[in-house]
Amino acid sequence: MAKQWGGRFEGKTDALVEALGQSVSYDARLAPWDIRASVAHARMLGNEGIITRADSRKIVAGLTAIAKDIEAGRFVFDPSLEDVHTNIEAALVKRIGDAGKRLHTGRSRNDQVATDVRLWTRDQIDAILSLLKGIQAAFVNFAEAHLDVILPGCTHLQHAQPVLLAHHMLAYFEMFARDRERFTQLRSRVNVMPLGSAALAGTPYPINREWVAKELGFERSSANSMDAVSDRDFVIAFCAAASLTMMHLSRFSEELILWSAPEYNFIEIGDAYTTGSSIMPQKKNPDVAELVRGKTGRVYGDLTALLTLMKGLPLTYNRDLQEDKEALFDASDTVQLCLAVVTRMIPSIHVHARAMQSATREGYLEATDVADYLAGKGMPFREAHSVVGRIVLYCAKNGRRIPELSIKEFRSFAACFEADVVSMLSAESIVQRRDNPGGTSPRRVREALRKAKRSL
Repeated sequence: MAKQWGGRFEGKTDALVEALGQSVSYDARLAPWDIRASVAHARMLGNEGIITRADSRKIVAGLTAIAKDIEAGRFVFDPSLEDVHTNIEAALVKRIGDAGKRLHTGRSRNDQVATDVRLWTRDQIDAILSLLKGIQAAFVNFAEAHLDVILPGCTHLQHAQPVLLAHHMLAYFEMFARDRERFTQLRSRVNVMPLGSAALAGTPYPINREWVAKELGFERSSANSMDAVSDRDFVIAFCAAASLTMMHLSRFSEELILWSAPEYNFIEIGDAYTTGSSIMPQKKNPDVAELVRGKTGRVYGDLTALLTLMKGLPLTYNRDLQEDKEALFDASDTVQLCLAVVTRMIPSIHVHARAMQSATREGYLEATDVADYLAGKGMPFREAHSVVGRIVLYCAKNGRRIPELSIKEFRSFAACFEADVVSMLSAESIVQRRDNPGGTSPRRVREALRKAKRSL
């Protein structure tokens, strides 16, 4: 069992307490960022004359060697040393002697871990931003390849109005564009350096925080030492942004699951992203989409865990904060994996255009346009709405479609109907008329595609 820090304690830590308190089993992944921050701190200490330049050089060389060992898989983390920071410091002292003991001058594990987590989170944001851009490009390519395909647009999962499939897919482009905005804005809030805050009150040593911040690529240093070491709102904000991205992935996955069902038969997902059944030979299950949908709840759980963790913590640092990392790591790993796999799945999707087109014949998708037609003839829209409701009821009772009605039948509901009403009720004609900015007309969708490409 490990001895307690310093000379204050005579006894050893209970084995169960060690098991409870160790974090190196999961925070070891912070090692490259911990070493990077420590190298910058050591150089600053030497530059400012807080330690000798010779000791500073020894520390930097020792940390660099340890980093290479970790990268090569030669470094063995010791759980009895509690966390990644202590493991690296102990290895440094063993490697270079007393000079290694001077590394911790002017800092605490409190500002050290806050710095490491911010550096790690910043890099994950950069990776996620790249993945978001990739999935947006996949939606653009898919939309461009299916510009002529029309399907029923739905509200309440009921047929509403015909739309271009490309327009439908570009809706997801916009969702992920907002996700990019959120992560981009979050990056600036994450990119604040806590190092120099020490345990909670700052340090009496004449450190140069601005130099270290610039060395580590931070935009600025934290303004309040107590806030810097004790808050994890940036971790919560990361998981919130990840949750929104997962929500968008889950909505898309849900549609793929529905569309690939025999009742729809709108699409077939490629073999690489589906699985069979252990007993039913005919099955082709959309497992990737289902897994992504399921993992969304997992990321929501990470967010909820962090909100619950933070809600009752008094200033400043409390050991509870050790629990922030597993949720953060899990949310980041999950959203990155899901973004990557869905991006690769999208090009594998084969569209059954005829099935989509055929579905536009069901559900009276022409009804709104008939009401608009009557309004164009001078009838108040609410009255037109009522007239068309009666037309739909008539069609439902007689097994008819609205475009199949004769002009005589139309006029039995309103005298202002003319022969031109029939020619405007095809799905193509209905889509064409939605020509306002943001609408589903081919011209507006091509315009949206050009804009989307420019944004990428």
